Amino acid sequence: MAKRRLRTGPTAAVPAKPAQAELLRLVQLADPGARLDGDDVVAADVRVFAPVEAEPELTGGVLEKAWAVRVAAEGPLPLDFFDRFLAEGLAFRLGGLAVCRGVVSDPADDDEGGPAVILPVRPSPEELAPLLAPEEEGPAFTAGDIRAVLVPQAGQPPAVQELLPFATELTAIELRGAEPVKLGALALELSEALNGIAVDRWRFRIDAAEDLVAPERPAAE
Repeated sequence: MAKRRLRTGPTAAVPAKPAQAELLRLVQLADPGARLDGDDVVAADVRVFAPVEAEPELTGGVLEKAWAVRVAAEGPLPLDFFDRFLAEGLAFRLGGLAVCRGVVSDPADDDEGGPAVILPVRPSPEELAPLLAPEEEGPAFTAGDIRAVLVPQAGQPPAVQELLPFATELTAIELRGAEPVKLGALALELSEALNGIAVDRWRFRIDAAEDLVAPERPAAE
């Protein structure tokens, strides 16, 4: 197969070609309404192009072999950077790297973000009390070594469409400070207790705490 350079759009560079069914399944974690369109997957005003074999230069040689999954916006995005989040989330779950505007990043190394629980209504302190304790100062909460902050959810992630249209303003409980499995376990516990939806930092729905653990990646020879 001829290799092709990718010129535009956030891209997930992954070490093995994902099957079409698997790619659709992953995109549906970010948008349950995603569907196949020929060889591609279309989601909320975004097209995820079928994987193509890429030049090693795409990842600066980090991956000896790479398949490129390009994401392109085709209309107004449901939240800012949804196309980039989609590429990064796919790269994370497929053990790859993200490429955006020529910059290669490893989603597995990014400790700036964490999972969140999206809620249709901002919970009261009393509702949070069984699982989170308020800090002595500031509007944050804790659970052991995990810190939780309640913030308005900017935009409407497609993964949480079932919370709409009845909720006019979504609230996110952002979780930080512990290893991924502990964060995932608390996110799922909170989502169950508060009738919310647990998502990762790219707003992909998570169904198990282990979804926050990056798969192993083959090392370049």
